[in-house]
Amino acid sequence: MEPVVVLSLLAAMVFLLLILGAPVKSIKWIGSGAIRLLVGALLLFFLNTFGTLFDYSLPINAFTAAVSGFLGVPGIVALIFTDLLIIR
Repeated sequence: MEPVVVLSLLAAMVFLLLILGAPVKSIKWIGSGAIRLLVGALLLFFLNTFGTLFDYSLPINAFTAAVSGFLGVPGIVALIFTDLLIIR
């Protein structure tokens, strides 16, 4: 899809939400998910920063950020074990 089309659709959706009003619960849910994704990406960043001492890194993408953000430390441990045992 062209970037102009995507931005136009996004602007139209924002305009509709402003006019019609958005349910507060859904906005709260979306905001909570976005914060969890950011926290997950931040945790992975610190893992990669600390992992350079051991020559280890995990890629930071949407999937790994979601797993680490929503599951926390057990999610990061699961990603590490998956990377070491299955992928490598």
